[in-house]
Amino acid sequence: MYKKIFYLFASCLMAAMVTGCASQANKDPLESINRGVYKFNDVTDRAVFKPVATAYKTVAPTPIRTGVNNFFNNLGTLTNVLNNLLQFKLANAFSEAGRFVINSTFGIAGFIDVTGMDKIPVHKEDFGQTLGYWGVGPGAYLVLPFAGPSSVRDTTGWIFDLSTTDPITYTHNIGEVRLHNQLRAAQFIDKRTELLDAKDLVDDASLDPYAFMRDAYLQRRASLVQDGLVPSDLIKDEFFEDEKEIKETK
Repeated sequence: MYKKIFYLFASCLMAAMVTGCASQANKDPLESINRGVYKFNDVTDRAVFKPVATAYKTVAPTPIRTGVNNFFNNLGTLTNVLNNLLQFKLANAFSEAGRFVINSTFGIAGFIDVTGMDKIPVHKEDFGQTLGYWGVGPGAYLVLPFAGPSSVRDTTGWIFDLSTTDPITYTHNIGEVRLHNQLRAAQFIDKRTELLDAKDLVDDASLDPYAFMRDAYLQRRASLVQDGLVPSDLIKDEFFEDEKEIKETK
């Protein structure tokens, strides 16, 4: 308990301190570094991760893929519970707790989404959203190796969630390193398989995929923090402005 409280305090303090690193006018002060990491991720993805995800999608039957996806989504429900509580969304927190119990029992460890069959809404929340809910700005935009788009605030939240409410982390903490690594690999492949069509769409639709992904990510996170509402200063499609500039320079 004390460890979790320490993580919470440290994460909030860190995010608050670095939130001023980027203003709305300069949301990407680390663009040169981010583009380098983005290029690394793109090359690695094309060479390794996309072929593996494509092979998995080809070989594994749809019911198997759906069950694996349900399993990892069920593990993430614990993160939803805690962060709904931290935002005082008590009804949502109890709903997510009930979802976890039902899917973990009647859904056979979460492989079957029983609550989804009953159309019970999902209330996804992470610690990055919790920080945003309490007024912490996103800070500088970041592209993380392998993980992809993020921000200073969301990276802080991601680390907090991994340290506190991610069951896979606990397998490592109790010495089950091999199981931990296997679960992480399976989780990564599952997530990459979900994004196969989306990544192709970004590459085909944009002259500058980096700018497209950055603006889409920031707008989506702003919307999630405000429960579906997007601030007016983020509604404009800045990605189209970037593409216009590119065309004019050619």
